[in-house]
Amino acid sequence: MQVLIQQAKITDKRSGFYNQVVDILIEKGVITQIAKSIKIKVKNTIKADGLCVSTGWVDVLADYREPGYEHKETIASGLNAAAVGGFTHVCIAPNTNPAISTKSIVQSVIQKAAGNIVSLHPLGAITQDVEGKNLAEMLDMHAHGAVAFTDGWKPVQNPQLMLKALEYVKAFNGTLIQIPVDNALAAGGLMHEGETSVRLGMQGIPALAETILLHRDIELLRYTGSKLHITGVSTAEGVDMIRKAKKEGLNITCSVTPYHLVLNDKALEGYSSMYKVMPPIRGEADRKALLKGLKDGTIDCIASHHRPQEWDAKAKEFEYAADGMNIQEIAYNLALQAAGEERIADMMTAARDILGLGDTNIEVGAVADLTMYTTSGSHTVNSMQSTSANNPFIGTTVQGKVVGIINNKQVHLNK
Repeated sequence: MQVLIQQAKITDKRSGFYNQVVDILIEKGVITQIAKSIKIKVKNTIKADGLCVSTGWVDVLADYREPGYEHKETIASGLNAAAVGGFTHVCIAPNTNPAISTKSIVQSVIQKAAGNIVSLHPLGAITQDVEGKNLAEMLDMHAHGAVAFTDGWKPVQNPQLMLKALEYVKAFNGTLIQIPVDNALAAGGLMHEGETSVRLGMQGIPALAETILLHRDIELLRYTGSKLHITGVSTAEGVDMIRKAKKEGLNITCSVTPYHLVLNDKALEGYSSMYKVMPPIRGEADRKALLKGLKDGTIDCIASHHRPQEWDAKAKEFEYAADGMNIQEIAYNLALQAAGEERIADMMTAARDILGLGDTNIEVGAVADLTMYTTSGSHTVNSMQSTSANNPFIGTTVQGKVVGIINNKQVHLNK
């Protein structure tokens, strides 16, 4: 494989070519030359107006539903969606059937993704079968490819179990990932508790459902000195709690979904189940607090929380509709729209360090693991690579474009 990327602005701050417009020559999957201009003819030449290049983007949490729920999404279709969305690495939730809670399932999903341009990283379950009762064999899963541990859409509710898990992963410098939702406080809730929920007559989920669990987990983190990543932070209070914990020096990081950055609870005024997610879409003050958290570095990165659902799961009464958005293919566009281009490359790549996915750079001799994109222009969201289509942005116009990715000695270019 020989590829020439022409006149691309390097947006990775770790690169010695940061903010420079250069040509990049890649041969057999390795960057062999970077210069202002490379005067050779290469069949695979990539050029676009306003082209930017960063190290490959990482999605902290996506749900590909396989094994067990292939009618919603498969590993193959999910990885196709990731490639379109500009991700070269994806961490997948363990909420499958059977759950990713043993080394054999970890090995199985890794094997199913073998040879793909997108590198797949299983997130092992914290508890056996994500039932929240007994710890899973996290060390065993870690040894066979699990990069971090979470119960995904079923955040650990038992404080003693969470304490044991935080202590357990210290043995191998592991990281726990938690979605901050207290199930008891969120029970029966359909959307964010506030003026809009009252007006619509729908039972609300209070911000307290996030902050209570977050407070508990920060206290447990302080006690154990372990590592914790909060994904899907959605409230102003939650962001502020994480900000204070970071200033204290606790080993805590966090991510936000792209839809929490661009939507507020008024999106649910039409009672569309497409906007039913967990944690719920919050109020405008919360959305603005999330943007502030991105700007000041409190929020480290983007996590798509890509959660495909089949038509039947969404086309029913709001109360009974399933949670989740199929969002991975336009996660970048929404993040760009909300936060602007200043931190976009950092936001899309920071999870590399958080999860220890390997150090790479845009320099001669480095393995080519790259995402190519533009921040200008716009396009209409039409067909999806994903199996499901529970995406409320279909038919809308979004900013920017993912040009393509290079990884694992392969190239994918979007049309």
